[in-house]
Amino acid sequence: MLQDTSFAIHPGHDQQSRPMIYKDIGALITKEQSGNRHQFTCENGFVSTVFYTDTIVRVVMNPNDTPSLTGSRAVITETVDVAVTEEESDTELILKTSRLALHITKTPFRVTVKDAEGYELVGEGERGMSFQANGVVAAFKTMHPADHFYGFGEKTGHLDKRGESYEMWNSDVYAPHNPETDPLYESIPYFMTLREGRAHGVFFDNTFRTTFDMKSSEEMYTFSAEGGQLDYYIFAGPDPKSVLEQYTYLTGRIPLPSKWSLGYHQSRYSYETEEEVRALAQQFVEKDIPVDVIHLDIHYMDGYRVFTFDKERFPNPEKLIADLRDMGIRVVPIVDPGVKKDSEYAVYQEGVREDHFCKYIEGDIYFGEVWPGISAFPDFTDEKVRSWWGDQHAFYTDIGVEGIWNDMNEPAVFNETKTMDVTVMHGNDGRPTTHRELHNVYGLLMGEATYEGMKKQLNGKRPFLLTRAGYAGVQRYASVWTGDNRSFWEHLQMSLPMVMNLGLSGVAFTGPDVGGFAHDTNAELLTRWTQVGAFTPFFRNHSAIGFRYQEPWQFGEKYEQIIKKYIQMRYQWLPQLYSLFYEASVTGLPVMRPLLMEFPHDEKTYNLNDQFMIGDNVMIAPIMQPSVTDRAVYMPEGTWVELATGEVYEGGMTHLVHAELEDLPIFVKQGTAFMQGDWTSNVDKQPQNVTLHVVPGQPGDTYQMVYYDDDGETFAYETGVYMRLDIEVRTTEDGVDVRVLSKQGAFTPAYKAIKVATVGQNPVKHVMINGSVSNEPVIDL
Repeated sequence: MLQDTSFAIHPGHDQQSRPMIYKDIGALITKEQSGNRHQFTCENGFVSTVFYTDTIVRVVMNPNDTPSLTGSRAVITETVDVAVTEEESDTELILKTSRLALHITKTPFRVTVKDAEGYELVGEGERGMSFQANGVVAAFKTMHPADHFYGFGEKTGHLDKRGESYEMWNSDVYAPHNPETDPLYESIPYFMTLREGRAHGVFFDNTFRTTFDMKSSEEMYTFSAEGGQLDYYIFAGPDPKSVLEQYTYLTGRIPLPSKWSLGYHQSRYSYETEEEVRALAQQFVEKDIPVDVIHLDIHYMDGYRVFTFDKERFPNPEKLIADLRDMGIRVVPIVDPGVKKDSEYAVYQEGVREDHFCKYIEGDIYFGEVWPGISAFPDFTDEKVRSWWGDQHAFYTDIGVEGIWNDMNEPAVFNETKTMDVTVMHGNDGRPTTHRELHNVYGLLMGEATYEGMKKQLNGKRPFLLTRAGYAGVQRYASVWTGDNRSFWEHLQMSLPMVMNLGLSGVAFTGPDVGGFAHDTNAELLTRWTQVGAFTPFFRNHSAIGFRYQEPWQFGEKYEQIIKKYIQMRYQWLPQLYSLFYEASVTGLPVMRPLLMEFPHDEKTYNLNDQFMIGDNVMIAPIMQPSVTDRAVYMPEGTWVELATGEVYEGGMTHLVHAELEDLPIFVKQGTAFMQGDWTSNVDKQPQNVTLHVVPGQPGDTYQMVYYDDDGETFAYETGVYMRLDIEVRTTEDGVDVRVLSKQGAFTPAYKAIKVATVGQNPVKHVMINGSVSNEPVIDL
């Protein structure tokens, strides 16, 4: 019989199964004010509130010390002067801006945030800000019966996250992504609440492992972290677009992407030789199927060493990249963070010699196993390391590479925890702390290093970066794909709410692997998925080693022609999409939107998972089940025209819509307009003709839109070399009147005018341009 050791009477041994007790912050004792900041001392800790604008307030609780308000890796905006008034009684303190009011109950200390009209946004009931002896911090907030929750970054499952619980801990998950799979690669601890048409947001800026529980209670929700401060921001809204503009005002917006990065990407794990890549590119050109990017996965490297090429498989990468560039195709190689432990490998030598790798507190380098074998990991939390890593990318940019693909940057390690030892120390720009605290920002900081390094090297060209892992603010540097999905119809279905919630989390440039990464795809699934991919912000077909190839022509002529049609359609829609990416870069609004963003008062949109908007007036309702050619489509407010048929559908009801395999149901709201260009060739993908398509509505209908264009490749737009047209479209009794309200910028596109055409079955007698009837209507530039 085995005997117990002394561990059996360890003081904490019998505590293992007991629930941990939260300690409340307690009653208010004293308060102080300094500008926008109010500092509160409570019985069991300290609280600070800071108004960033009249619609954004920050609340920070620290049980041990005065809250720190510095060091965020996500927030890049400083506070502005905000007029704050105070009202105080024996029991309550109210801090007001013109748009927000903090109602602070003194005993116990509770914070309820309301808007200027007294409508409760975020409230605290019996429980408020709390903590545990082991360092856990938590907030308990009132959940209203009509609350619906969105965002949370990259999460599986349905659009509305009420009734769910989520963890933020960047994780490499190759196993099938099911609705219960959590966490995944991205940690964005932010969500939006929609309640009876009004919206507000919460961003919990804590980089430890965090949890959001919208499941355990119908009366309250909680968010908590394993350590650090309880540090969160509230955004007043009052509508979904305003919330997202406020959140991205704090955490940044996407840089305007290059046009080529918005085209079609072809990838595989892996195209293993230069010959295979050349043959692939040649097939695209010969078949007149557009492609802008071919990705190189890990097999291009010498023994999986980053910043190398395998000299046998890829003997002349510079010539390969130049030749493909002459065909209109860029090459985007993968770069992982793991640096092979190899004393004869220059990158490893430099990293050791210059002290760039993550270490234990005792000074030993941390080693983990990834693709190259035993590897060291750069400490991206230090500026000197980020600069060094960025400089390494001259290896690629010097031979013509303009885009990089970051993978395995959670960081993923081949061990039981799937990541780095959490006791590893990071320099953290002079504030050393453990990987337990900074794990979730490792991928974000690698992205910063890569993007900023390439930006310096590309002589004014815009870098493209694709990342798997990230944190709030990742949109400043990278596009995001949703990781290792499968070739399942269920994964196609799940990709829509995933991409929409990423968009609601500030990440406008995102999409799934079209066709599915692992498992064998089939002809129908690839065809239907390509139809969706033509309208997801990031459009890449990617498949895994050991599974069927899924290039557009792999399933025969019938399917190839349909897939080709939709890849070409992507390019026809690029003028509209590029204008929406411009809007995203200015406002933070996503390109691909859930219907609730445009119709927040329509409850039928609140959990609509299988339809989406492109901008504010185009709706896509794809077929996402095998052997299906009819589907129910909910039409929100307005009247909608199906582009392919011209058929008109009344809003506020559900319609049965027919779509054969070659058909993708696309609807445009009457009384609005959209831009399209023509498909030219693989070599020169810039449209020679651009057309404004007007969908006439009822007399008096007015629609305003922005059309934006520039060279699509450089940062010259920052110095005024762009074209922005503010356009108004008005439906009249006998036609449409198109007016250019303003024109800005010094860019001159290849096309000299924009054609104007009408779409749909409404008879149109006249098309007027800036008040004049025209037989061949064009907007002269």
